[in-house]
Amino acid sequence: MSRTGHVLALNAGSSSLKYGLYRVDGDETEELLAAQTESHDGDADPVATVVRALVDHGLPTPDAVGHRLVHGGPKVRAHALIDDALMVHLEEAKAFAPLHVPVAVAMVERARAAFPGVPQVACFDTAFHATMPAVARTLPLPADLRDGGIERYGFHGLSYESIVRQLGATIPSRVVIAHLGNGASLCAVRDGHSVDTTMGLTPTGGIVMGTRPGDLDPGVLLYLMREKGYDAARLEVLMDRESGLKGLSGGTSDMRGLRESNEASAALAREVFVHVARKHVAAMVASLGGIDLLLFTGGIGENDAATRDAILAGLQWFGDFDVRVMATEEDEQIARHTWRLAS
Repeated sequence: MSRTGHVLALNAGSSSLKYGLYRVDGDETEELLAAQTESHDGDADPVATVVRALVDHGLPTPDAVGHRLVHGGPKVRAHALIDDALMVHLEEAKAFAPLHVPVAVAMVERARAAFPGVPQVACFDTAFHATMPAVARTLPLPADLRDGGIERYGFHGLSYESIVRQLGATIPSRVVIAHLGNGASLCAVRDGHSVDTTMGLTPTGGIVMGTRPGDLDPGVLLYLMREKGYDAARLEVLMDRESGLKGLSGGTSDMRGLRESNEASAALAREVFVHVARKHVAAMVASLGGIDLLLFTGGIGENDAATRDAILAGLQWFGDFDVRVMATEEDEQIARHTWRLAS
């Protein structure tokens, strides 16, 4: 293949599909189209919607298709060309992120059918965290469970990668990146590499999120099973769709709506989010042995100055450190990795 090509980036969430067509030349990308549709809409095929959009805009058929995969499971730790063997591993990975991976795998299957013969690439949110040392990856469980792949994987890796790339040669040695949005996490980056992060085995842990609680006392889950009769399916709904800001506020998961509300529950949700995020920033600083830069990204991180200021207000005891806000470029990262592997 030539140095330059057109890459379709598909970023499937639990309910929506972000997509974009990029002209990629080496490491440079040019956005030709960016849009969003539902990731599952009854019997409709969201990839068919993407194909129609390309035709309607007079854009070329992609030379390669890249997919964001939240989790590759224990056997896949690097971005990779998709073949039948990788599809087997992706089926296994569904158990590790049931809210995200099944939707993404379905999108891969549809895209392979829609673009036969076009190389397809899986870009994993876990890949950036493959550099974490054992002390950060290891969960305090018996060896037979850890040997089965139960460990801290970390997520939002494509976002963190994009920030590190944008900082380039100017990146300080000790950086904490706060990806704050409906999904939220923090990452400790030393010399451009992940050394610790807040999410664990799944994207449910870490700090408070839109509908996910972040870290919980495991005894809470045991209590709900023992005393309230919760089974795995009910716990999954609670942890992925009913908790976090939505659970705290009584129904609102969007920080913008919480900021506009005068309800006491909305104020509590905002305050808990800030309190937990601030604590985890301190934890990431401890992993780095200090901090040179705290960088905010993600929907809340980029756009909500009040939340940023509230988090920073409790961190002044750190002393001097830089603070920056930067837009994440997940889809551009998908395009870059895809063209590198496909060509």
